[in-house]
Amino acid sequence: MKKPSIKSEILREEAAHSNNTGRTSLYGAAVEYGIHCMVWLIEPRTKPVSSRDLAELQGVPTTLMARIMPRLEKAGLVVSTSGISGGYRLAKEPKDITVLDIADAIDGRKSVFDCKDIRKNCVLFGGEAPAWMTRGVCGVHAVMLRAEKSMRNEMDRTTLQDLSTGFSVLAPADFGEDIGQWLDNRATNRELARISAVKDSSRNRRRGSDG
Repeated sequence: MKKPSIKSEILREEAAHSNNTGRTSLYGAAVEYGIHCMVWLIEPRTKPVSSRDLAELQGVPTTLMARIMPRLEKAGLVVSTSGISGGYRLAKEPKDITVLDIADAIDGRKSVFDCKDIRKNCVLFGGEAPAWMTRGVCGVHAVMLRAEKSMRNEMDRTTLQDLSTGFSVLAPADFGEDIGQWLDNRATNRELARISAVKDSSRNRRRGSDG
């Protein structure tokens, strides 16, 4: 059986956790989750942040976040470390990472409109559209291209730093410290739990060999 692609798995996870409004959007929930979690990587920390902690911090699916972060790493937006204290850090300054960078990394480049160029199909043309009808870009397509360009320009000029600055205006002064403390505690507890598990495993092996 063919293994499902990462993209199809992300789409399936999004569908499973959708709000069932029946509405569709250009960008999926993965982009929203990814942008929010990237904001929490801005502050320098003594230890990298795991995808699980990022997901639980935001109340989003851990399985989906585990698929999102490797895409951001592949795009050069985050770097990862493995091991007991493994996790993610930003690969660039927050002022150098745009909303467009994140969206394209997670969902790929999105087109607002898929023009079928139906202007040439008018029944009056008898299967051979005149040159005047097909000259230049379709007027409808041109509008959509301008809309897409405007959207991408706005996303490209908005950085992680901009988002963080806007959020800090609303949040209490000590909220960032609370977030940092929560993440640091999670990392420490995870490290201690893994060390304890390794020690327990070693003791069990010794007991087995003694028996």
